[in-house]
Amino acid sequence: MDPVPGRIQEALAAAANSPGYPLTAGTPRLREAIASWVARKCGAAPGFGVLPTIGSKELVGWLPTLLGIGPGDTVVIPTVCYPTYEVGVRLAGATALRADSLTAIGPARVKLIWINSPANPTGQVLPPAHLRKVVEWARERGAIVASDECYLTLGWDAQPASVLSVCPDGYQGVLAVHSLSKRSNLAGYRAGFVAGDPDLVAELLAVRKHAGMIVPQPVQAAMVEALSDESHVDAQRETYARRRALLRPALEKAGFTVDHSEAGLYLWVTRDEPCWSTVDWLADRGILVAPGTFYGPAGDRNVRVALTATDDRVEAAVARLS
Repeated sequence: MDPVPGRIQEALAAAANSPGYPLTAGTPRLREAIASWVARKCGAAPGFGVLPTIGSKELVGWLPTLLGIGPGDTVVIPTVCYPTYEVGVRLAGATALRADSLTAIGPARVKLIWINSPANPTGQVLPPAHLRKVVEWARERGAIVASDECYLTLGWDAQPASVLSVCPDGYQGVLAVHSLSKRSNLAGYRAGFVAGDPDLVAELLAVRKHAGMIVPQPVQAAMVEALSDESHVDAQRETYARRRALLRPALEKAGFTVDHSEAGLYLWVTRDEPCWSTVDWLADRGILVAPGTFYGPAGDRNVRVALTATDDRVEAAVARLS
């Protein structure tokens, strides 16, 4: 990971003397900063609620439980996805169904649908028409749509859209999850938030107060600074773009095919062989990647290459590939 921007570190330090309990709902300044960011970057109109979270992974892992989903209920997750989606379903005692199309869901009693665009690990971007169709389908069945949009601002070959931008009739049953881990290098701060249906946000707030799911006050202050400044985001984006411009052609010259990868921080690549064979081949050259099966059985012939290594390590990987 790259360093935390200095202005954000200073905001954290300035709030270090915070002996009182922090607000689960977030300070007024933080709620205002989140709402302003969501309006600007997600194309959301007034009428949504916001709530800070202890990073986005915490919310992904506990959302089914927080929503009262349990045994007998089905949660739809992407066919290839970060494993915390399935872990969260299992924690709630519900059933996970991997499906990328609405027709593949069938007659299941669906309570929650997870979508992830840009996706981790594939980098695939879902077009607005698809997002709109998912929302309409879920509303007809009384299901909730949770959209993991942590890489929304990192579009390369496609422009990602927020699910909040396709809800002209309001945000009923829709939540968008965001993180500052990659855009602002705050993975160590555990800084994220959820926005959308104000009734669902209020429900989450009521439960989280008693569960102790509270973002520390210094982190809330750092989030305000991070969300109010885009210059560091632009600089970090340029860093990721530079690394991507080096790694992608080097992988292709080495015989890899890059699938999807239109956005986000990863290249989803294959040599058309079992993913563990690819992992071994790259490890022999001192390059570490994630096996595709880590993200589901359908990823068995791909590996995930991250753009989060330092410039020196990326340049070394390129040299080893060639």
